[in-house]
Amino acid sequence: MTPYPHPILAREGWPFIALASGAAVAVAVFAGPWWSLPLWVVTVFVVQFFRDPARGFDASGQAVISPADGRIVAVGMARDPYLEREALKVSVFMNVFNVHSNRVPVDGEVREVRYFPGRFFNAAIDKASVENERNAMVIETATGVQVTCVQIAGLIARRILCYAKPGDRVERGQRFGFIRFGSRVDVYLPPDAVPRAVLGDVVFAGQTVLAELPAPGVAQAPGG
Repeated sequence: MTPYPHPILAREGWPFIALASGAAVAVAVFAGPWWSLPLWVVTVFVVQFFRDPARGFDASGQAVISPADGRIVAVGMARDPYLEREALKVSVFMNVFNVHSNRVPVDGEVREVRYFPGRFFNAAIDKASVENERNAMVIETATGVQVTCVQIAGLIARRILCYAKPGDRVERGQRFGFIRFGSRVDVYLPPDAVPRAVLGDVVFAGQTVLAELPAPGVAQAPGG
C-alpha cells in the first residue's frame, strides 16, 4: 500500500470539511455571522470526526494492535465465517466521536480482501457482524498465523473504504482504511491467542494491544 502522507486530518474528510466551512462562510457573508453559527458548529463536528493523529506503539512482536478507536463490545470464542474456523473474536465499536481511521493489527501479507453488501443495524449489536455491510481482510503473518480484520458499517455509516489488496505487505499500525460516521471492526484470531483487552475497555487504533498471538511454531492451520 502507498504510505499515508496526511496525518492529523484524514484525506477522506477534506471534501466534507470544505463543504461545511464553505457554507458557513457564505452564510456569514450574505446573512451575517449569527446566522452562520450553526454551520460553524457542524464544521467543528466534521473536523473532529475526520481527525487522524499519528500513532505509535511499544509492544512485542506477537501483539495484536487495535485496528480502530472505540470501546470493546465483544471478547470471546466465535466462528470466523471468512476462514471457517473457531477463533478468538475481539470487536471494537466506534461512535461518531472516535477517530475512524483503521489500522493494520498485525505484520504480514494480505491474502484476501472481500466486500459484502448488507444492512445497517446498530454496529454495537452482535448481528451487525454478519448482517451489516462489511469488508473482510485476511492477513497472514511470517509464522503462518492468519488474522481476519473486518470493517463493518453502522447505523448511519454508508461508506467503507479499504485500500489494501491481496499481495500487499503490511505492518502493524499502518493505515489501511476508513469508515464514515459510526461503525465497528471485528478481529478474528487463532483460538489459542491470549486476549489482553476486556469488555468495556476504551482502545486506540495503532496503539492498544488487543491480544497476543500464539508463539511461533504453534500457528493454527487455516481450516483448523
